[in-house]
Amino acid sequence: MGDTLEQAFGEVYLKFKLQFYKKIFSRFEEREASLTAVETFCAEAINALRNPTIKQFAEFVNISQENAAYKVQSLIKKGYVTKVRSTTDRREYHLRMSDRFYDYLRVNTDYIGTVVARVKERFSASEIETFERVIRVMSAELMPETEDITRV
Repeated sequence: MGDTLEQAFGEVYLKFKLQFYKKIFSRFEEREASLTAVETFCAEAINALRNPTIKQFAEFVNISQENAAYKVQSLIKKGYVTKVRSTTDRREYHLRMSDRFYDYLRVNTDYIGTVVARVKERFSASEIETFERVIRVMSAELMPETEDITRV
């Protein structure tokens, strides 16, 4: 069961990624690409960290603060990130994602919604309940390497 489960999980993960890439590339046909691949990864990391400081972002992705500041400045110029002054320490700024980023992200979340709707059509309520429990345990307990994301 181990290899089969790993293969099935990998296939699902790959299909989500491929659908996301397909949608992003189709948007490139409609207009000029506005984010590089590295900028995309940085924006997604900042979003996952939920309003981090530049220092927190740099530490999470393991790059220098200067490099992080450069990448953030590019995202700000392109309208995907804004800097918001901290209410507790006026010298500090937190990074917040803009509506433009959420429009971009919707490409992925729309597909997740489509797949979840299909799951609800295909499986019984008890199967869905079990599936949801497994997913929640995976997120909360079985992926400790990503714990930093939910603590920032």
